[in-house]
Amino acid sequence: MIDINYELYKVFYHVASTLNFSEASKQLFISQSAVSQSIKTLERKLDQTLFIRSTKKVQLTPEGEILMRHIEPAMNLIQKGEAQLLEAASTGGQIRIGASDTICRYFLIPYLERFHKSFPNAHIKVINQTSVKCTELLKNGLVDLIVVNYPNNYLGNASSVIRIKRFRDVFVASDTYSELKGKKLSFRQLLKYPILMLDKNSTTNEFLHRLFQQHQLDLVPEIELTSNDLLIDLARIGLGIAFIPDYCISDKTEGIYVLETKEDLPERELVIAYNEHLPLSRAANEFLSYFTGAGQQV
Repeated sequence: MIDINYELYKVFYHVASTLNFSEASKQLFISQSAVSQSIKTLERKLDQTLFIRSTKKVQLTPEGEILMRHIEPAMNLIQKGEAQLLEAASTGGQIRIGASDTICRYFLIPYLERFHKSFPNAHIKVINQTSVKCTELLKNGLVDLIVVNYPNNYLGNASSVIRIKRFRDVFVASDTYSELKGKKLSFRQLLKYPILMLDKNSTTNEFLHRLFQQHQLDLVPEIELTSNDLLIDLARIGLGIAFIPDYCISDKTEGIYVLETKEDLPERELVIAYNEHLPLSRAANEFLSYFTGAGQQV
């Protein structure tokens, strides 16, 4: 592969598109002699004559036409990229966030609303995936940052983590299991009832299985789903006891109640993670500022 400076191709493109050395020099803001010298250098490096020069006009040679067919779309792509970057800078840029639907609904919405009000022209892209899948999106550079459950064994060493919220998981049931109200149930006793929980592609699933294993118990859930909202709905109609984060429950949540357990359910956290080895957009940095220092309040 021939090592040729991009500027030489840029000069070639302007001369080939105008077929006028003088006009090309005006567009490039360089002297006409510098244009001529650049073309001679390019022809020497390629060992090809690219232009037929005469006192009346300039024409592309067949070799020049071949080169122009490749250079023109490349220049158009570069110009399009530059235009998009300038547009992004003027509108506030773009932010790509990975998070589960539960985290989006019960935690992120106020922050997204605040960001949108402050930067109404910025593009916000939210990709809904489980915490496990979100780490893959981050590793592959498909998102700027992710909001996930922690501990999370899938976060790589390249990820910087900001802890933003503590929470506990709880077991909830409907009045179908009213006899359990006010009782403290052991994990072993809970196994007598149908357990509803998130599926195997979630950190919550791993967390609960590990917790039961620590007590030498084998957890076999009745139903595994991808949505905490669905788990709540199924618990509400009496299909079983659901395992969900406590922040999914509010004063407005009807038809279910929280069960008490003899064993402690350890705290977990929500965290924001981003790849410290990749540059963040201005929009992403602004969003991160909500969770650091004085910007943490919603």
